[in-house]
Parts: sequence; C-alpha cells; structure tokens
Amino acid sequence: MPVPAEYVRSLHAYELRILLALERLMRRYQWVPLEVLRPATGFSESELSYRLGRLMAMDMVRYEKVPYEGYALVFNGYDTLALHTLTRRGTIQALGTLIGVGKESEVCEAMGLGPVALKFHRVGQRSFQSARLKRGYMPEATHCPWIFASSISAKMEYDALKTLHPAVSVPLPIDLNRHVLVMSFIPGVDLVRATLEEPEAALDDILKNIREAYRLGIVHGDLSEFNVMVDEGQCWLIDWPQWVETSHPNAGDLLARDIENILQYFKRKYGIEYAFDEALARVVE
Repeated sequence: MPVPAEYVRSLHAYELRILLALERLMRRYQWVPLEVLRPATGFSESELSYRLGRLMAMDMVRYEKVPYEGYALVFNGYDTLALHTLTRRGTIQALGTLIGVGKESEVCEAMGLGPVALKFHRVGQRSFQSARLKRGYMPEATHCPWIFASSISAKMEYDALKTLHPAVSVPLPIDLNRHVLVMSFIPGVDLVRATLEEPEAALDDILKNIREAYRLGIVHGDLSEFNVMVDEGQCWLIDWPQWVETSHPNAGDLLARDIENILQYFKRKYGIEYAFDEALARVVE
C-alpha cells in the first residue's frame, strides 16, 4: 500500500529536506552514514536525530548497522517525495483507494482535474535483475537501489504510453515523477475476471492493438489476460514497463509469447481456436 495521505500532509519541511538529502546521497551510498547526512542537511545532531526518528516511525527511512551504520530511503519515503511534487505541480489533489496490486506495482485512484490513476512502480531484486539481463534498460552499475530501478521502470512505461496513445488503446499518460506514473483512469475489469458476451470481437480487438503497437516499433513483452482491461466491449492494454523496441534481439520471442498467451487464454476460457501462425502474420504484416 502506498504511503498514507496523512503522512504526506503532516510532513515537516525539515523532514522533507532529509528525504531529499537521502535520495541524493543514495546514488553514492547504499546506507548513508550519519556523518555524511548531517552536513548535507545542515541540522544539529539533536534535530536530525529527532526528525529521523519520526521518519523511521512512518517507515519512510530505515536504519541499518550492517555492513555499516547508515540510513536509507525506502518506498514510503520515495512515495512521499513523488506525491509532494505531483501535488505542488497541481497534477493531483487527493489520493484515493488502492485499486490494483501487481508483481511490480500498486495502482491507486486519485483526483486531479478529474479521476486519474497513480501507478507506483515497485521493482524488487528479482524483477530488477531479470529486466537488467533480458531487456537491457537497467544500468550496468552494481549499485542501483530499488527505488531508482523503480524510477527507471516508470519512465519506460511513460515513454511507451506517450508513443502508443492514441493509436493503441492504452491509458493516456498525464505526468511522471520518480517512480509514480499518473495516467487516465480506465474503468472496467481485468480480462481474467471478465465474462465476455462477444469473445471473438475482444480477441480481434487485442490483436489489432498488438499490431498497431508493433507498427509503432513497440512490443509489450509481458502481455497476458492479467494486463488487458475490458470496459463495455473495448479492450485496453496496460502495464508497459517491460516493452522493447521491435529491433531488440529478443523482440521476436517476446512478441510470440505475448500472442501465444492471449490465444491460449481465449482457447481455454471460450474455446476459440485461432492459429498462432495466422495471428503472428496478422501482427507483423
């Protein structure tokens, strides 16, 4: 669950300064030593200790003694920095309820100029290493905290949505800060939870969207019944952080897997037989 809204509202300016300092220093330190953090904030030892205590109580900062004593920003703190920035920009005005949890993200309703969705990217060690090895968009450096890996993931998805919208049925990207992507709210349900009245038409719609994305040079890379939304017969493709360009060495394999996942789902649930070779030819024609 993203950081509680009351924590963001109650944050003192001094505590915000500490979070910003930790974010900056964590690009050099896995755990920021107190003797480095103190001059970076300009606070006295007693003031810094008090503020760090509050931040740790809100689970925004973590303290560790191994391999050495230091402090690190964790996801609640990173959420706070992103929400603070998006609020100051006027992108969002209120944070709503949690509406979705995925392998690498959490999605909340929010209010901006209208209803929007906030996607908090949560890249963990396993998914980060997989992305680094298979897709090549993560940095090669050994030191990259998960908060920064999540920021890269969010930027990847934002870039994909900007390229795809409106030719492909995807959410409209509205704003981005750190690991939080703001996009249009898509009503409806996941394909896996839907009971379609016209499944053939839905399958046709999904394949059309895969084809349009391919024409724009993008392969989803992780498509299945869990990241297609259905609303009144229209299908929306969501969750794009693992996309690759069509020129990527793994693009063909990933495209084949995307298509196979969708075909197998419609065969399993609705008994629709659609030849893989025919579907692939339709997409890449």
